[in-house]
Amino acid sequence: MAVEQTTLLTEFARTCKAAARAVSLYPGTHPAIGTSLSRLVAATGRLTREGPVKFAVHRELLAIDGRAPLRPDSSVGDLATLLHERLIGRLTVQPEADSDDWRALLLLLARAPDDLIASGGIGQAWTATGRTHFEIREIDYAEVLRERGGGEADWDRIIAYCLQGESGTLDEGAMASLLEALDDPARFSRLLEQLQQAPVPDGVKVGARIGALLQLMRTAIDAARARGEADVDRVFATLAASCASLTPDMMLALLEHRASSNKEEADFVSNIVERMTDETMASFMARSVARDQGASERLAEALHALLPSQERKAHVVEMARAESLESALGQESGFEELWANVANTVMSYSMLSYSDQSWISEPYGKELSAAKKQAIEVERVSDDPPERVQAWIATVTGSALEQLDLDVILDLLRIEDAPAQWEPMAVIAASEIERRMLAGDIADARLLIDALVRETKTDGRPSLRSAATKAVEHLGAGPIARHVALHFRSIIDEDVERYNELCQLLGASVVRSLADALAREENAVATRRLGNLLLSFGSAGRRSVEQLKNSPNPAVRRTAVTLLRRAGGQEALLELASMLGDDDPDVQRESIHAIVEIGTTNAYSVLHRLLLEADTPRESALRELINLRDDKAVPLFGYVLTRGEPRGKLIGIHLSIIEALGTMKPRPESIRALHQVLLRGNWWAPFRTSAQRHAAAVALRRLGTPESLAMLEAAVTSGGRRVRKIARTQLDVLRGRSR
Repeated sequence: MAVEQTTLLTEFARTCKAAARAVSLYPGTHPAIGTSLSRLVAATGRLTREGPVKFAVHRELLAIDGRAPLRPDSSVGDLATLLHERLIGRLTVQPEADSDDWRALLLLLARAPDDLIASGGIGQAWTATGRTHFEIREIDYAEVLRERGGGEADWDRIIAYCLQGESGTLDEGAMASLLEALDDPARFSRLLEQLQQAPVPDGVKVGARIGALLQLMRTAIDAARARGEADVDRVFATLAASCASLTPDMMLALLEHRASSNKEEADFVSNIVERMTDETMASFMARSVARDQGASERLAEALHALLPSQERKAHVVEMARAESLESALGQESGFEELWANVANTVMSYSMLSYSDQSWISEPYGKELSAAKKQAIEVERVSDDPPERVQAWIATVTGSALEQLDLDVILDLLRIEDAPAQWEPMAVIAASEIERRMLAGDIADARLLIDALVRETKTDGRPSLRSAATKAVEHLGAGPIARHVALHFRSIIDEDVERYNELCQLLGASVVRSLADALAREENAVATRRLGNLLLSFGSAGRRSVEQLKNSPNPAVRRTAVTLLRRAGGQEALLELASMLGDDDPDVQRESIHAIVEIGTTNAYSVLHRLLLEADTPRESALRELINLRDDKAVPLFGYVLTRGEPRGKLIGIHLSIIEALGTMKPRPESIRALHQVLLRGNWWAPFRTSAQRHAAAVALRRLGTPESLAMLEAAVTSGGRRVRKIARTQLDVLRGRSR
């Protein structure tokens, strides 16, 4: 069922469970009963807002309209068990159900199951209450007895008969169970699943299981013929539909029997396969993907055998995707990425298949084909010395096969010249790179990346350049960046460079994925390493700022500031200005420093407006900038001082700037700004004017350059009376020190 309906059902089951406990434990007047029943009525209203709800009650599951909850929940299972033990098979709840209705039902459910059965069953007991907002369909007693005495309990005997080849025929009970399963494709599918999962004797392989499957199918058809020819087609259709529950290995084994030398058996299997619809094959694919969390090569092979047409196969793949979306697998966060890999594996299988007829002889080909039917165990061969046997076994270890895979892919990428054949190999190489990157096998992943990137260069093969570029771009946009981020959390510093080199090899195509991984990363070590890696891409890395500056992680946002600082220019200034309002003081501080480094009039204007806003965190960041006495800030300080007289909080900031300029490297703009402050003033603010003039004169004297002293001399000769006095005092201090 849908997520919303699952949530509503879970809420309903929890409130119903709580209300049932309250009704069974407390006396009728206890307030806990009224409270819990009110909550239950509210939860019922939300669940039934579109009309009556019909619950199908199973032992540990409640279904609505044939749909099970998306996620299992213990409350739903407990409520289902409570209802099922009292033989309720279906419960219909009307939207009008009130507290009295629920209290009457919960009181019945509080009674022991045997007590209810002895009094005629819960259906009769509910009818006696005279209430009509619930409809209870009771499980048939005869059906219960039949289920307890036979039914699915007989399946073990059916499976044993098929697997072990028991002599004679099935007993009447087992045959009745088989015929009953044939009437319901879903139930027969469960029988097939039980057959595939049944324990088998040592040495019994898929061949024995498929033999048991064929025995079961033939028995089913024989039973149908005994009931009448009209049932045969229906049973064949049931057999075909139930094949959706087969594993890929079982499906391939079944398909092999279409070419059996036994014509009767070949026709029998072909009859079943021809009745498999697209829906059956889509369900077969969806179940296999859910079971294996991906598409195995055996699944791709089975679908290729069933659907040689690429167009029809694409249609079935899309149907399987739609079915998977409705399952728990479809609700997982990485479903789209998983399904893209599944579809690629299935759709590209036909392009990867090939024939070896052109380079092996016909007799040898026949021996190869027959070998899989006449396999022997190496350990039982006595005509070879142990060291030779061990050497053979060593060639098929996991590591040896991994290396063989790598060598084959590299060889095919090197020798294949036709784009139509090279491109599918590039897809396989990309998948192998991602797998090895996730496993931390950087050396082999780099070999494969080198093989792809080589064809994108000018010295690569021109006919393959387009396909190679596409493969590299697809690889860069894939999950590699996430794998790098994952390893950056735990690897030692000496290994970081190997990952950096690999990403640099992919080029700018990986930058966006790296930025996305960095924006989501929360580990401090990984954040620092990803930031440095992104910075190493230069201008391409700087273009990823938009992703980084919106990250919830302040460390990532500071990386965005660093990128903007390196970029410089008007565009970077606009981005930095937008980050001055960041919630994190460190991000604000870094942004202010970056704007100072840009050093343009527009940059100073931005910071000046920031001062005028008088926001306390940003004011603190500016004060810290002043206290750093960074010579790069001299032009900014000069710009601020010459933009009019300060008011309010700016008075203190201006005095701090004037004092800072007296201790920093002398520059013409700082001397001009200090001279302007010395000369200006307002008669209505004598104390503020005097403090600023005195601070400016002291700063000019501390600078001690000929230009700054000349400004003091000029103030003594041409300034106003108070200006002359302040300037003369500082010159006298200077002369006194010189004596």
